Amino acid sequence: MTKKPAKKYPAKKKAAPVPGLDVAMHQMEKLMASGDLITQSDLDALLASLHGPSPTDGLSDGEADARDKAQQLAFDAMEAESEAQARKLAKSALRLDPDCVDALVVMNDLDAHTTQALIAGLQQAVAAGERSLGAQFIRENTGHFWGLIETRPYMRAMEQLAGLLFAEWLHLDAIRVYERMLELNPNDNQGVRDPLLGAYLCADDLKAAAKLLKSYKEDAGANFAWGRVLERLLAGDPTGAAATLKAARQANHFVELYMTGKRAIPHELPEMYTLGSEEEATMCMDGVGRAWALHKEAVFWLMDLQVEEDSRAIPSKAALKKVPIKGKRVQ
Repeated sequence: MTKKPAKKYPAKKKAAPVPGLDVAMHQMEKLMASGDLITQSDLDALLASLHGPSPTDGLSDGEADARDKAQQLAFDAMEAESEAQARKLAKSALRLDPDCVDALVVMNDLDAHTTQALIAGLQQAVAAGERSLGAQFIRENTGHFWGLIETRPYMRAMEQLAGLLFAEWLHLDAIRVYERMLELNPNDNQGVRDPLLGAYLCADDLKAAAKLLKSYKEDAGANFAWGRVLERLLAGDPTGAAATLKAARQANHFVELYMTGKRAIPHELPEMYTLGSEEEATMCMDGVGRAWALHKEAVFWLMDLQVEEDSRAIPSKAALKKVPIKGKRVQ
């Protein structure tokens, strides 16, 4: 019996890499490993990154692959256990993609030894992010930036830059960065409206502060509640300030203790907080609390109000006579 020759099949072609897929999957793995709640926003960002426009659309397959590998190395550098390892990984990333924002931020954290150097390095990282994303991509996606995962290194670098500028009392510079972030992402997933409100009030830009308060009028956080009180005071409306004070106290009464020096402000910010908590109050002091501290007359107004309220709370002798005390009588 003649043996039939084995049937030959054409070799399967290797699937072409999907630009951004490795980075998106790495981000999902990172989210799952962190144990944090994966939000609908995170899932939408991953899907949008896979199916929507990409800043790598105009690149060759090799260039897009190099950029994805660089981003993976940058993620690894951000999670490195030693400075030496972080430096090695970040440098490898930058050899593949000189405009890899996360890698630039890692190197800046390692090499910058002054505040001025940190600011300059973050400015360079933000500029690299703009080059990497491209003017057309930025223009077409303005308004929902955080929903595209490729934008997040750029947005994180902007947040760090603005936060450092704000911490250094460079309010006008911080305002410009924060405003641009809200323009790119009005949903404000990063919560930059809180320090922006503080920066407006520090700079006495009451028109901008009022507009921001109106834009996010549903914000129930302590920062906006206490920001409303200060905005009314600075606008010369003590009656309006007194009315908003009640809501601010209900939102978070711990803030008032910090404002008036009745409780020491912690040196470190909390990693997490809940509405109405003392941790939220600490975050509030880092936001609009700076503006309150800058406007001493507002703090004195609050302290005077407390004294007045305390004096009203002290019962008179006539009132004490009406208080029933078992076995005793007030003379």
